[in-house]
Amino acid sequence: MDWDKHSGHWPHAQHSKFILCKPHRWHVQEMGEGPLLLLLHGAGGGVQSWRHLMPLLAKNYRVIAMDLPGQGFTKCGAQQRLGLIPIAQDISKLCADQEWVPAAIIGHSAGGALALQMAQDMTPAPPVIGINAALGNFKGLAGLLFPLIAKALAMTPMVARFFTASTSRSGSIKRLIEGTGSTLPDEDLIWYQALIGDAGHVDGTLGMMAQWNLDPLLRKLHQHPSETLLIVGDRDKAVPPSTSLECAGIMPAAEVVTLPELGHLAHEEDAGTVLTPILAFLQQKIR
Repeated sequence: MDWDKHSGHWPHAQHSKFILCKPHRWHVQEMGEGPLLLLLHGAGGGVQSWRHLMPLLAKNYRVIAMDLPGQGFTKCGAQQRLGLIPIAQDISKLCADQEWVPAAIIGHSAGGALALQMAQDMTPAPPVIGINAALGNFKGLAGLLFPLIAKALAMTPMVARFFTASTSRSGSIKRLIEGTGSTLPDEDLIWYQALIGDAGHVDGTLGMMAQWNLDPLLRKLHQHPSETLLIVGDRDKAVPPSTSLECAGIMPAAEVVTLPELGHLAHEEDAGTVLTPILAFLQQKIR
């Protein structure tokens, strides 16, 4: 995406900066002081996903959010590094480069899986909070076909431009969001309209989908070292709430909080409600 085109109105643009840490040129937003919280958005999103929650967290913490490689305003420098493990490694490299030591990692959807993947390789492992964390593979035939379809789309010229042309209208965006079980006001939908209307962002998202593989993470969940909070919106249509319950039952130190009347984008629908269990958890785990 073109920062010069959007910087004048993008949420919290005054807190944005760009960091070259190869292979990517990262778009990062930072605000607040105190123990460091790292925020990781889900597939197809960006830092704007945290526009409501981030300022609330920044009242007590130093909060850093970033666009994932190829998405939002982060320029991907290696198309083959868009899977779960490579992205987690590249974020960890960025943290080391900037001397960021997360006291906790918060991830939404696919960002929840990234948070757990990162924490698994950190010593000591920081606490992790997943908001409607995407921790389940598609089952059966869909599990075989979906990665193949995503790879085919990512390799097909003009797919991203066709997708943006057909879905970037306001009515289409609203239907896409409502399909996740969430309802956002028009003033929040415009950010998704800008993202989905950008072929580069769609290309980056398709590349991530094509390379995504949860199996190595899921195989080790039973020995995951992080104390973990999984926050679930009971109206989530993108990731079944049962996914978090099943994973928490496997993990050594995980708990689930279910929030009524919220969908997949719970932290965008009602940041205040999502903030309450986050702060309670952080106050217990960060000394």
